[in-house]
Amino acid sequence: MEDINPWKTLSSKLIYDNNWISLTEHQVLNPSGGAGIYGTVHFKNYAIGIVAIDKDDEIYLVGQYRFSLKGYSWELPEGGGPLDVEPLDSAKRELLEETGLVAKEWQELLRMHLSNSVCNELAIIYLAKDFTQLEPQPEETEQLIVKKIPFEEAYQMVINGEITDSMSVAAILRMKLIRSQL
Repeated sequence: MEDINPWKTLSSKLIYDNNWISLTEHQVLNPSGGAGIYGTVHFKNYAIGIVAIDKDDEIYLVGQYRFSLKGYSWELPEGGGPLDVEPLDSAKRELLEETGLVAKEWQELLRMHLSNSVCNELAIIYLAKDFTQLEPQPEETEQLIVKKIPFEEAYQMVINGEITDSMSVAAILRMKLIRSQL
């Protein structure tokens, strides 16, 4: 049953395409047989996130204005990783770009689909430790503030709704859960 697709696609039309996403409109029959349309967004990159925690149990957060939200956001170091590049290599690049950190220890923390009702974007989040500090190398589209705070403070920011980025929320809660089981 899990592998059976109850939707029938009658036709598909590419509506929009750029370097990061494409949007396709599908004429469909839904699982009940009713005709309708379904729009899907295809992401051309992985969503990459990094939980960077130092020896003093402080986590690195990145703050930036998010154009799509029309507001400021505190979140983990994050970015896109090309689908044809090893995700860990993209994570290492993103951590260096946004924070200037180079980590010696890496562990995959979780994978998740960010909005699976309309898109296929896969997030891969890593835990990084044991750092060397270099100069950050942000992209021209990024105006970032980097701060390092105790992990428990970041956890409280999630609980208080001050961190709302889905990857950051999931990863910080996952870390809290892992720690509670030790």
